[in-house]
Amino acid sequence: MITWLSLLYLAALIGMAVYGLLGLVTLLFYWRYRHKAYPAPAVADDHLPSVTVQLPIYNERLVLPRLLDAVAQLDYPRNRLQIQVIDDSTDETAGLADDLVRRFQAEGVNMEWVRRENRAGYKAGALAAALPRASGAFLAIFDADFQPPPDFLRRTVPHFLDDARLGAVQARWGHLNDDASPLTAAQAIAMDKHFIIEQTVRHRADLFPKFNGTAGVWRRSCLESCGGWEPDTVCEDLCLSTRAVLQGWKFLFLPDVVAPAELPASINAYKSQQARWAKGSTQCLLKYWRLIVTCKDQTVAARLYALLSMSAYSTHLLLLTLLLLLVPLVALDFRFSSHWFWIGIAGIGQPLLFIMSQEILYTDWPRRLRHFPTMMLLAMGLAASNCRAILQALLRRGGPFVRTPKGDALNPRLRYRLPADWIVVVELGLAVYAGIGLILALRYANYGPLLFLTTCGLGFGGVAIGTLWEQRRDEG
Repeated sequence: MITWLSLLYLAALIGMAVYGLLGLVTLLFYWRYRHKAYPAPAVADDHLPSVTVQLPIYNERLVLPRLLDAVAQLDYPRNRLQIQVIDDSTDETAGLADDLVRRFQAEGVNMEWVRRENRAGYKAGALAAALPRASGAFLAIFDADFQPPPDFLRRTVPHFLDDARLGAVQARWGHLNDDASPLTAAQAIAMDKHFIIEQTVRHRADLFPKFNGTAGVWRRSCLESCGGWEPDTVCEDLCLSTRAVLQGWKFLFLPDVVAPAELPASINAYKSQQARWAKGSTQCLLKYWRLIVTCKDQTVAARLYALLSMSAYSTHLLLLTLLLLLVPLVALDFRFSSHWFWIGIAGIGQPLLFIMSQEILYTDWPRRLRHFPTMMLLAMGLAASNCRAILQALLRRGGPFVRTPKGDALNPRLRYRLPADWIVVVELGLAVYAGIGLILALRYANYGPLLFLTTCGLGFGGVAIGTLWEQRRDEG
């Protein structure tokens, strides 16, 4: 029995090592391409193309005024700029949106309110429904919690004029509330790693680049030639990006163009966001893996990178597998050979990316890294929720597009709330399970698994307790 358990454990550990090595390879690519710059070409106003700014919203009354204020201040010729507020709201946001749009129209802003009576297709459906009414040759998209700087369009749109095959330009996400709590500070580290390192590498090394759904601009002809927005996944951005790359369109990532956004202020909201991304990326993997594997226009490295990136959330399945196997192995007094260490050492790849992202972006990066342990515990604690999302995708179960609740970064007490669900019971059970393994390891003086078991116990326990505390606070 020990042999079978240890072999399964070894297989899961090797799987984790693959993604760790991916992190090391990504870091090497970043070092190679980090100095490549893309300054925006100077273009006279009368040569700038028409742009439609699309703002898909759903029950966003807390952040909508801030969003529209920012978009109305975009520095772009008024006669070439259209703003669409695409509203699927079912609460008082609809009335607020109507009033705000009328106010900006009275001030001379070309802004319109596109109201849908249902949420068919969710965000993808909203963007698709508004497209026939869009006048722009280029489409800039912002989620409700973003605050684009005034020069955003002038620093992104001119790049399209230099390359007719450039399909999309993606800006870097900044943070409005990264210092609000340890939770948001930890999320910021994870987000910074993805954008400043992973996105830089994917775009500059041509490793299947992607659009992040917001804070970017699409060439309309690219979007339409790829079939437009499709609602059959909950990551419509990754879905469209994949089709565009497969058709030979180019992408550009501009790390120096930053659009600040609000990080989820509650554990429930963060769990919802991450579960949607886990489910959506798995859906896209199932939908496109054959086309990616057989795409001769892409290098083998690009195809492999795309497959590993789309399946990255499977590391949560591997983590759960390791935990579930480790406790019985410890109970059977299995001793891990020192050779296993060399497999596990590959796991430093991903943590290195997190650390490097902070050193690259911030002068006070040592201070920011004090939240690194919180981020690692969060990543562990979300494994159960993300595994459920992955299994739903693998079982071809649809389900609604669950938007991430937005609050007000300037007033954290104002926020939409999500209720806790049954997964918190699983998280508590896994915390207890890891605790049992920890006790057994100490009893048998088997110190090798102590760090992993402690991380699991604290991660699952912390997320579960935090979820329940938020639920009680909101109800009280």
